[in-house]
Amino acid sequence: MAQKLMLQGTMSNVGKTLLTAGLCRIFRQDGYVVMPFKAQNMSLNSCITEKGEEMSRAQVMQAEAAGVEPSSDMNPLLLKPTGLAGSQVILQGRVKENLSAKEFYRRKTEFRQSILESFRRIEEKADLVLIEGAGSPVELNLRKDDLVNMGFAEMVDAPVLLVGDIDPGGVFAQLIGTIELLTKEERSRVKGLIVNKFRGDRSLFSDGIRILEEKTGLPVVGVVPYMELNLPDEDSMSERLLAKGNAGGGFFDLAVIRYPRISNFSDFDVFDAWPDMRIRYVTAPEELGRPDLLILPGSKNTGADLAWLKNVGLDSAILAYAKTGPVLGICGGYQMLGRSVLDPEGVENSEGQNGAESSGGQNRAENSGLGLLPVRTILQKEKVQTRTEGRLNALSGMLRELGGCFVSGYEIHMGRTEADDGIIEGTEGGNASKADDGNTSKTEVSDARFLTENGNTYGTYLHGFFDAPEVIPALRKSLGRLRGISLPEQRAVDYQMFKEQEYDRLAGQLRQNLDMELIRRILSEADGG
Repeated sequence: MAQKLMLQGTMSNVGKTLLTAGLCRIFRQDGYVVMPFKAQNMSLNSCITEKGEEMSRAQVMQAEAAGVEPSSDMNPLLLKPTGLAGSQVILQGRVKENLSAKEFYRRKTEFRQSILESFRRIEEKADLVLIEGAGSPVELNLRKDDLVNMGFAEMVDAPVLLVGDIDPGGVFAQLIGTIELLTKEERSRVKGLIVNKFRGDRSLFSDGIRILEEKTGLPVVGVVPYMELNLPDEDSMSERLLAKGNAGGGFFDLAVIRYPRISNFSDFDVFDAWPDMRIRYVTAPEELGRPDLLILPGSKNTGADLAWLKNVGLDSAILAYAKTGPVLGICGGYQMLGRSVLDPEGVENSEGQNGAESSGGQNRAENSGLGLLPVRTILQKEKVQTRTEGRLNALSGMLRELGGCFVSGYEIHMGRTEADDGIIEGTEGGNASKADDGNTSKTEVSDARFLTENGNTYGTYLHGFFDAPEVIPALRKSLGRLRGISLPEQRAVDYQMFKEQEYDRLAGQLRQNLDMELIRRILSEADGG
């Protein structure tokens, strides 16, 4: 049976995801077959596996660090918020239903068996399973029937390391307070503390370590420095989304619209490997400026975010920019760039759609789009989940250098998009091959279906569009030409190799700052050694 270790945090955004990924890489380097696991994640950054399963991007990142194939069993329960009080529930890689928060908490024990089944399958393949908790284990009103923190640790009999974030202050209250609020049985599972995101001279925290150990009776396993790494973040708490201004690094300025329900902003992580390409996020017309490229990213609720664009005046700013600058929409952003988004079955909730226009029929909500692409989208209850690869058609507009590039990635969307000529964008336009289990595994889509072009405006359903090695060099040529400059040739960056180097850098930092011998001893004692 595999060894187990769980990392829980004092709150969200303390760094559990990155620490788990770093430990995955360390144990992989040490010869273990190691698998990540998170019973329940709430995130709008998701990915499609080779089997056509949807899972959190965070666990995909951890699987990459561990050197294993991502599987939805690593994240059997994924909640994708659809509004302020509800989520789409994805169980073992497939959409189950939409639930309000109240209904989910009333029914969450229904998911226990599926979560355990997924964990057992992961456990069978691994020497070590590194488990990540979620939020805080001492949200006392939510403790009953817990599936993801101490409740799950008890289910699988896992020892726990508790992580606190010193960066915002209050790390003593975080760690000592959390330990005090645990039950006696829960407290016995915690085997050590980690102080994360420390800035400055660590020797100045020696008294802090002593105080924590005296107050809790637990060893401090490590004080980990604040690390600037170019690896995917979880969504709502990401510091990436705070980048707004146009000052500082990056020759080319790429502006991304940050609507309230932005999803899959991991599409832009690849630009970390290109020093001359700078991503910033825009939430108001006055922030837009004059970027080299304007991007409308994915959205979990296209209608509501489209209404938000109109309410804040970004629709007019986008239309004005598109007269002379290139615009690219990805997934939900692609849908917004069309003539209309229809929701005849009420797939999306109505929150935030007070700017929507009705087309007349009962329950046939229609949002007028920005009208920059000659397409319309009809939302449907069945979600498209597939991986896709192929070459772009020849292009004639501002980004014509992208024509002929090989692209690969994945589609996650609830709608089909019809062009004015009747062609349907997305998987219905391609020839889907089936995996042995009957799930759609890869779609060979004829080249024109990857990218819709209309003047200065482009749209695609393909997440990961920029990741293929040919794409960003071609984009740089296009943007350089629009600037009236000829850029020197730059060798294409192998993004996968870039990430591998970052995982190794993360592991190196953790080896220096965690007591790995103590962690191994904790594992051995939990295993009866």
